[in-house]
Amino acid sequence: MKKFKNILWVLALIILIVLIAGIGYGYYKNATMEVKNPIATIEVENYGTIKVELYPELAPETVENFITLANRGFYNGLTFHRVVKDFMIQGGDPEGTGQGGAKLSDLKDGGEDTEYSIKGEFIANKVDNNLKFDEGVIGMARNDYTSYDPSLTEESYNSGSSQFFIMTKANASLNGYYTSFGKVIEGMDVVHNIENVEVKAADDSETSGNTEVSTPVNTIKITSISVDTMGTNYGLPETLTPFDYTTWLYSKYGIDPSTLSN
Repeated sequence: MKKFKNILWVLALIILIVLIAGIGYGYYKNATMEVKNPIATIEVENYGTIKVELYPELAPETVENFITLANRGFYNGLTFHRVVKDFMIQGGDPEGTGQGGAKLSDLKDGGEDTEYSIKGEFIANKVDNNLKFDEGVIGMARNDYTSYDPSLTEESYNSGSSQFFIMTKANASLNGYYTSFGKVIEGMDVVHNIENVEVKAADDSETSGNTEVSTPVNTIKITSISVDTMGTNYGLPETLTPFDYTTWLYSKYGIDPSTLSN
């Protein structure tokens, strides 16, 4: 009987050692396993390839949004519509004017054919994202309605959709006020070549009042953008209803838009 008890104790000890070893290995594996970030490949007609490492740990909603749009072909055939030397190149607008954005139907099949926005993921909007806007950093473009009314801060911060920009030179004034979500790892020469194209004022500059000389004279076409997620499913971003500036402006003057003729 004593011998039998000894055998049970030995078996119990072996099982305990195996369990401890298994738990220890699990912790070791989790601690040492390298989680690879998604890599975006941007093909630009007549210019070459730009590769961008995305940082989902800093800006998860923005990365999810960019990945989904890219891998559904949204960016294919669009342009870099705005180029400012020693600052950045900007693209991702389906209208090519800087005024457009993606729709819910671009994110998923069966989605409504209406525009959306996503939360701005930066310090001023209470998100701990400390990636500075150095050369090569990719950021999410957004509107700034505070130039019309200083109270429209939240509406401005959460107005990003599909437009993005790549820094050609560091600019600290953007830090903490725009969403930075990745960095170029290959193809900065391509970015700088685009930066140096001939630009002009927008065709509607006289009527719109936008006199910035930043519209490329010759179209800079984005052939495609695709993202290798390294086997991770990042899912869909949480979308917001975008701010309707026109309706807001009418309300300020007590105007009912439905009473206006086309």
